[in-house]
Amino acid sequence: MKNQIISLALVAGLAACSGGNPFDEPVTPDPDVPDGEVIGDGEGTGINRDGIPPGTASPSPGESLFRSEPTVDGDGADAGNGFATGISYNSADDTFSVDNLAFDGDAPYNRGTIVSSLNTNADGNGEFAVYEGLETAVDPVNNDEIRQFVYRAVYGQSRNSFTDSDGTVRPTTQFAIVRTGSYVNYGFGGFIYQRDTSVSLPNTLQATFRGKSAGLRDFENAGGLQYTTGDVTLDIDFDDFNDGATIRGDGVKGTVSNRRIIDLDGNDVTSRVANELGEDVTAIPNAVFVVGPDVLDNNGDIITEIQSQFSTGGVYETGTFYAIVSGENPDEVVGVFVLESENTETISRDTSGFIVYRDVPTRP
Repeated sequence: MKNQIISLALVAGLAACSGGNPFDEPVTPDPDVPDGEVIGDGEGTGINRDGIPPGTASPSPGESLFRSEPTVDGDGADAGNGFATGISYNSADDTFSVDNLAFDGDAPYNRGTIVSSLNTNADGNGEFAVYEGLETAVDPVNNDEIRQFVYRAVYGQSRNSFTDSDGTVRPTTQFAIVRTGSYVNYGFGGFIYQRDTSVSLPNTLQATFRGKSAGLRDFENAGGLQYTTGDVTLDIDFDDFNDGATIRGDGVKGTVSNRRIIDLDGNDVTSRVANELGEDVTAIPNAVFVVGPDVLDNNGDIITEIQSQFSTGGVYETGTFYAIVSGENPDEVVGVFVLESENTETISRDTSGFIVYRDVPTRP
């Protein structure tokens, strides 16, 4: 696929991860930066049922598991996604590395200046970290500067951790998203999400998970890039639907609410975007799951449809919710959802990562 580049005046950021190239370095804890690493075997496609993205070749409930954005769309066409490789977080200097993307500075991404984190948590710190590609590169022969595309990466990891066999403290789950607005259409991009521990799924009762999301919003027929945030609730019914041999059948439902849109200058533009959708629209519509069987398997992989609707009943966005369940209880879920607008003048895509937790309430 060839993507038409927009003018440099509209350049804004992207990147991706292909067959799954996870973070490979432990991270020093920082109050504003999720601490840890993403692990994975980087082998094979890992597609063991329809719709599951590339990743771990032979998944098992007792081992770590990672998934990454496919390089083709649902029709088998090259969609320009999933091209970035060599994704890693560098704790020594708080930088973010991505390979295989043209005009992204040929150097590690630095922590965001205007927007350094997204979705403030209860401690007042950003839940998810933001990184920026370099604005220019230099021709080593004539020392001329070469203008680069504007790339952005959003990185999140669990507040829970474990100690591996080497004595290294690692987070239980993580995700990363890299996108650009430097093309007339979506351009090249991608995501990765991962659990670094095992999972044990019960066969009875229900569970609810809550947390936050953060991501990047790009456009199919216009340049530009924006940040997105939201609140995520995920419920799983381990009793029904009835289990199959591999696909458990458990019912999964959820909601993405309190959705906000922030421009690259750090301005909250949610109201403006909502107003552009219609006179009676005052907020970005909540996104909800399409509930049905066969969305969760024994390895903890979840994939289901997701959509948002206007209060009048019309559909605003449709897309896919990807996730991995983690922990012995289980304790948390990590993943990415991708929502693309429909029947709007400008087609937008919200690619957001999330981590939701099954917290035990504090008792007196």
